[in-house]
Amino acid sequence: MANTKYVFVTGGVSSSLGKGIIAASLAKLLQARGYRVTIQKLDPYINVDPGTLNPYEHGECYVTDDGAETDLDLGHYERFLNTPTSQANNVTTGRIYQSVIEKERRGEFLGKTVQVVPHITNEIKERIQILGKSGNYDIVITEIGGTVGDIESLPYIEAVRQLKWELGDSNTLVIHLTLIPYLSAAGELKTKPTQHSVKTLMESGIKADILVCRTEHELSDDLRKKLALFCNVKEEAVIQSIDASTIYDVPNLMLEEGLDTVVLKKLVLRDDDLPNLDKWNDFLLRHKNPKCEITIGLIGKYVELQDSYKSILEAFIHAGAENEVKVNVESIHSEYIDDDTITKKIAHLDGVLVAPGFGERGIEGKIKAVQYARENNLPFFGICLGMQMAVIEYSRNVIGLENAFSVEVDENAIHPVINLMEEQKNITEMGGTMRLGAWDCELVKDSKVFEAYKETLITERHRHRYEYNNAYRERLEKAGLIATGINPKTGLVEIVEIPEHPWFVGVQYHPEYKSTVANPHPLFVAFVKASVKYSKNKKSAKVA
Repeated sequence: MANTKYVFVTGGVSSSLGKGIIAASLAKLLQARGYRVTIQKLDPYINVDPGTLNPYEHGECYVTDDGAETDLDLGHYERFLNTPTSQANNVTTGRIYQSVIEKERRGEFLGKTVQVVPHITNEIKERIQILGKSGNYDIVITEIGGTVGDIESLPYIEAVRQLKWELGDSNTLVIHLTLIPYLSAAGELKTKPTQHSVKTLMESGIKADILVCRTEHELSDDLRKKLALFCNVKEEAVIQSIDASTIYDVPNLMLEEGLDTVVLKKLVLRDDDLPNLDKWNDFLLRHKNPKCEITIGLIGKYVELQDSYKSILEAFIHAGAENEVKVNVESIHSEYIDDDTITKKIAHLDGVLVAPGFGERGIEGKIKAVQYARENNLPFFGICLGMQMAVIEYSRNVIGLENAFSVEVDENAIHPVINLMEEQKNITEMGGTMRLGAWDCELVKDSKVFEAYKETLITERHRHRYEYNNAYRERLEKAGLIATGINPKTGLVEIVEIPEHPWFVGVQYHPEYKSTVANPHPLFVAFVKASVKYSKNKKSAKVA
């Protein structure tokens, strides 16, 4: 195909309507028809990336293979498409302005007055087309963060207007996602907010080609006709997006509505091959028809906001479907775990995952959770900080190093079993200074992780600043906490496990970032399997 086609997804009326899920679902349908598709996110905030944002502000920070700290929507893109994203898939206002200012300082604008139009909009257009010009994709779907009418989004909307004019109608289209609220007092759905939202978009020079309407109730034919007439779109282009029991239902719902067909028609692309969703629907069948249930405790300190651990929650869905089991995740705030509460909070669980995080808040609660899981043969999975807490707990309670700690919490720790990398010690800035992106790891054979991965060399994504201190490795291994994964270049320990324990694994990396519908992560699959076994044994013991 000669020209890459561009689809822009904007939002109106309200935030959090699910632009990312709609974009990912459309991409899945187009991919299932044989098209090469990628998705990118344009974020209107001025942070250079989400790396320095508190999870309460923006949800989890998702990391790509090339080390980009990005918006969590890129996780949805990868989970749906099963293809990796990169730095080019996430653009922020901060990065746009940073790039333009650096060009101005180098004199690239030849003394011109640097302005939003054309300099900022040109930079945005350039970033939008990087993926398209690579030759790797037939269709690029670009999701624009925020809501139409926001001041922050205006440069992006203007850049889209210019691109539509430059590339032509058959090479671009705009999908506008809006809310159709239901007024219970009146007993009817209201279209006026959508009409106003489309009008606001038109004031910026952009006509919506497709309306995707988020709704709690079915849209009648009359309502669709009304929306088509007053929003200046074809009736077939009014797409209903009704609430679904799971986000993984959305591609099928969009297929029923004909979203992909309307898109291909507008972009003058063939639509003779129906989407092949056999594997996707096999996953859905297993997900919706579990043979048993287990409860996993997610021990973290950002548990009030589910999006803080989005990739972990989704990885449990993938692993649950693979094992034909429903995984109930119980969020437990580590700040409220102590000697008095530990049994009540954890004893009923079938497995414990100690989550990633930064800072000292809730640290001791995480250590208590690790200790309980270790001493009671409860399946344990530690991710990043969770792995570090396992090393600290073992050092304190098995080896007897009472003052074992991480220098992140106590820079003068007597026994710094978790330490700072030498090259990090003089860094003062926060953004982008961690060990980020894909790193190799060699696995020890006859280990639980090797049994899960079934290969000796793996590549996993990292996002951390502190490391296992190899000075303590010999003592830890003699006491039974074995390093079963090592980075071949640096010698840094990536994985620890207790061979005598039914399932006790801690990993320095973030396996949840690589779990997809098509390829559930092997460690999550193995952890869920071990938790099912623990649950069955516990029930058998009760019966006996």
